[in-house]
Amino acid sequence: MGVFQHLTDELKKKRGLFFLLLDPDRKAAAELACQAEVAQKAGADAVLVGSSMLVNSQFDEAVAAIKQKISIPLILFPGNSNQIAPKADAVLFLSLLSGRNPDFLIGEQVKGAPLVKKYGLEPIPTGYLLIESGKTTSVEYVSDTRPIPRDKPDIACSHALAAEYFGMKLVYLEAGSGSATSVPDEVVSAVASFISLPVVAGGGIKTPEEAAKKIRAGAKVVVAGNQFEKSDSGRFLVEFAVACHQG
Repeated sequence: MGVFQHLTDELKKKRGLFFLLLDPDRKAAAELACQAEVAQKAGADAVLVGSSMLVNSQFDEAVAAIKQKISIPLILFPGNSNQIAPKADAVLFLSLLSGRNPDFLIGEQVKGAPLVKKYGLEPIPTGYLLIESGKTTSVEYVSDTRPIPRDKPDIACSHALAAEYFGMKLVYLEAGSGSATSVPDEVVSAVASFISLPVVAGGGIKTPEEAAKKIRAGAKVVVAGNQFEKSDSGRFLVEFAVACHQG
């Protein structure tokens, strides 16, 4: 069974899913692997690995170390074509549709596609929409694109619908790693009701209560990561997982 089908089946049993995002620039491979193992035991549905800038050269090593510790899906969340590793299960094949920078609309994807094929990774085509968060985030700076205004849900809806018509499988609403605020619930709700694709919400989601609100607004997946760098206890991860699963 493929990763996307597995996650689709999980959504038949749960109101929403919880993905832990790990950044290889922030911790050593062994630490990331241990954190992923704790997250699996706590109820996380998948682990994402990726970085906006990847200064650390041990990306493949980190992915391999994490894979040895978990049986839940390990999905790449690449900031560019250099973040394609052979030991992962799948890759969010992202196109930054909210921006107009051709490198992140199609350029990096053309570079990365042959590696996805070579390594036998499952591609999950994903429309990636950056939503204004209140401060300049790493992804905004690196991609040199403007985010969608947080008070313009109609613009987000139009971009999300374009992703659906392109044949993508997911729409990812991103406030940005470490953002001051998360994607507004109103934007999540508007997009989720406007398209038939599952909606992912990430960035700035700091508490289980906030995660549950995103699920109730219509997101099918919540992604969180930064807060667990300071508090990676199993209990906090359990609270996030339960909040997402139950909404």
